[in-house]
Amino acid sequence: MNDQKFAVWAPDAHAVQLQLGPDRLDLAARDDGWWELPESARPAVAGEPTVDVDYGFIVDGRGPFADPRSRRQPAGVHALSRTFDASAHIWHDEGFTGRQLAGTVIYELHLGTFTPEGTLEAAAGRLDHLQSIGVDFVELLPVNAFNGTHNWGYDGVLWYAVHEGYGGPAAYQDFVDACHQHGIGVIQDVVYNHLGPSGNYLPQFGPYLSEAAGNTWGSSLNLDGPHSDPVRRYILDNALMWLGDYHVDGLRLDAVHALRDASATHLLEQLAVEVSALSAETGRPRTLIAESDLNDPRLVTPREANGYGLDAQWSDDFHHAVHVALTGETTGYYADFEPLDALAKVLTHGFFHDGTYSSFRERTHGRRIDLERMPTWRLVVASQNHDQIGNRAVGDRLSSQLDSGQLAIAAALTLLGPYTPMLFMGEEWGASTPWQFFTSHPEPELGTATATGRISEFARMGWDPDQVPDPQDEQTFERSKLDWSEAVEPAHARLLGFYRELAVLRRAQPDFTDPRFDQIAVEFDAAAGWLRLHRGGTKILINLGAQSTQIPAGRGDILVSFATSGEAVQGRLPNALLLAPHSVVVLA
Repeated sequence: MNDQKFAVWAPDAHAVQLQLGPDRLDLAARDDGWWELPESARPAVAGEPTVDVDYGFIVDGRGPFADPRSRRQPAGVHALSRTFDASAHIWHDEGFTGRQLAGTVIYELHLGTFTPEGTLEAAAGRLDHLQSIGVDFVELLPVNAFNGTHNWGYDGVLWYAVHEGYGGPAAYQDFVDACHQHGIGVIQDVVYNHLGPSGNYLPQFGPYLSEAAGNTWGSSLNLDGPHSDPVRRYILDNALMWLGDYHVDGLRLDAVHALRDASATHLLEQLAVEVSALSAETGRPRTLIAESDLNDPRLVTPREANGYGLDAQWSDDFHHAVHVALTGETTGYYADFEPLDALAKVLTHGFFHDGTYSSFRERTHGRRIDLERMPTWRLVVASQNHDQIGNRAVGDRLSSQLDSGQLAIAAALTLLGPYTPMLFMGEEWGASTPWQFFTSHPEPELGTATATGRISEFARMGWDPDQVPDPQDEQTFERSKLDWSEAVEPAHARLLGFYRELAVLRRAQPDFTDPRFDQIAVEFDAAAGWLRLHRGGTKILINLGAQSTQIPAGRGDILVSFATSGEAVQGRLPNALLLAPHSVVVLA
């Protein structure tokens, strides 16, 4: 690695040294706050071009600390960094031209629990399965380096490094390459709103953290204060690293509502500009998806119309409306979604809270979407995802309380509804394994604080704190791993077959990728328990009730159907169908 520059930003330091093996070399200060090796010292550290070396930085006598831009941490986040040459990988994805988000299906997975091995290599071995259910993008939960052996990924402290337990950066490149050879894009979940509680040495180098603002998970990043330009550059360069060096096709931006930025050009807008430039330069689409609690369409409004210019954002309202319609749960933030017309509004207007009163927040929330100008695919929706499962008291999936017909209804609403669908790993066969909140903090005090804080989070949802599993217990992690043997069992295989039918239907029927809100209509009868969703000339008929019900159907052939009992349609009357309990039928 003779091209390693060994430079670091430390604007307030009086002296910075490079720890390189047993040697300590003095770095020279530049006027912009960066420190680098003097020209005279560079030949001494060149070494063999194919040999990676361990190194760190000593700041005013403290350290050595890992490089803030470290690409590898083979001994953990408290140890020295190791050089890594991303350009050494020989790519085999020349035939992959990328994917636009419109019309696609996303599959969210956590590498540590997706397979028994919990590695990138093992996940690549399941790509044929993902192809079979119509997946266009794999969305990986955060993979950046964190302290410990396993967690969800949101406690990362070295954003440029790939967690060694997953295989490290070279295995990451292999995984992306394999996905592209299967025609599948990769979206990487990134966290720019906070850092984890252990191994965050950024404050030792400079003012990376805001002194004025914090959020639920810790200190906010310094995005608009003194010395914030290099901090913003730290984030922007990280995003471009994933999209460039690792050929990633998109980023899911975690909790952007926690990014505190009063700059004239918000960080998200600046990111959108630079990613658009990279996309134009490489000739491949690059997608930015925001997770936001704001219900604010400004995020995905084009920059020309004074928006931030992101490509899409999550809509949790869709999840809440579907969840309540199927489970009947109305505690906490589910309360406002109890009437069936909440689901109807979400299906036709994108958000339920679009300037309406939120009883959970105790204030007016959200803003209306411009239905004439915004395409429906800009909203990413799911009936299950890592948050909505893992942040339940026991991490229980829908399969723990719904029958197969109800699970099929959730699948149809998600995959055939008007928005960009996202599936959560294992939902396609109704996985019975939970997905719980797990951590592996080596520090006992952090483990105790995490477990205690976890219990207090559930007070407003009305869940029993005695049922909350200990995040630090190894079995909490092991229980959360998918059991792939379930997928071939008859009941699970039947649901999996339905998902595959929906994948084929979604691609064959243009109505299901029509991006216009004016091609969507919903009728329902809350008392009878039925709902009819129109996607252009195609109709999705749903019986949410536990009794057979007659649904106005009109003309059309049955394209696909599913019911708990097996046969969804029990009889046909003039312009109506008699639907079995908990069933869904698609007509065209």
